[in-house]
Amino acid sequence: MKKTIFEGSATALVTPINEKGVNYDALEKIIDFQIKNGTDALVICGTTGEAPTLEDNEHLGAIECAVSCAKGKIPVIAGTGSNNTAHAVMMNKEAQKLGADGVLWVAPYYNKSTQRGLVKHYEALAASTDLPAILYNVPSRTGSDIKPETVCELSKVENIVAIKEATGDLARCVEIIAKCGDNIDVYSGNDDIIVPMMSVGAKGVISVLSNICPKETHDMCAYALGGDYAKAAELQLKYFNLVKALFCEVNPIPVKTAMNLMGFDAGELRLPLYEMEDKNLDFLKSELKKLNLI
Repeated sequence: MKKTIFEGSATALVTPINEKGVNYDALEKIIDFQIKNGTDALVICGTTGEAPTLEDNEHLGAIECAVSCAKGKIPVIAGTGSNNTAHAVMMNKEAQKLGADGVLWVAPYYNKSTQRGLVKHYEALAASTDLPAILYNVPSRTGSDIKPETVCELSKVENIVAIKEATGDLARCVEIIAKCGDNIDVYSGNDDIIVPMMSVGAKGVISVLSNICPKETHDMCAYALGGDYAKAAELQLKYFNLVKALFCEVNPIPVKTAMNLMGFDAGELRLPLYEMEDKNLDFLKSELKKLNLI
């Protein structure tokens, strides 16, 4: 059995950005809020963190900031994946130097890959670091799908320990767990099916919702891990419409907007991401008000 990086809820952190670049003061406050509210792990510079538009110095600066703020209290998982294998190798090495506890590797996007190519890509990444790694499968964004049989093959690599599965397909989760057993942990990449995925063996979630509801997302997972699926389901259903609002436009547009509405200095979106359309903003505000978040 491999080492589990975390159980429960890991927040896929936004990256606060202003006219000067990454706002590290704001990032520190956001991370402090997360830790105080029971988040089980932090994921820095993933999709929600707008990693594709961060310069390398910003990307590494955000990882360094997260490691410093966490002070070993909870794991920090750094997004270091890329569609350029050599660049991802470099980022792995830098993240390890900065003290990250793990790395997250999105499937190569745009230039894509065959399944054989994915295996070679991930084997090269694994050879470049001692850190435990989480595969990240999100075909709707990357155009590249890490098939269950490929996950099974990659689960034999010592430091590939988990997958963030964001297809939204519960049967896919079941298939991966059935094929891989204890060789790989599965995390939900979808906030709307956290409890269903955990009911069949997922260890938790890498969550967008927990940016604004860290305690509630942690509690949802804690109930599921403790076998109290009735209470876990109550929270899943309570926050279902808010999750819909958080994904009514491309992530992280709504969640950064929500955080700014709640008084966090999440800052601006970096193009090509842009501010919400009025009808979607009204929907988001309505759901935040129903839950007394604004």
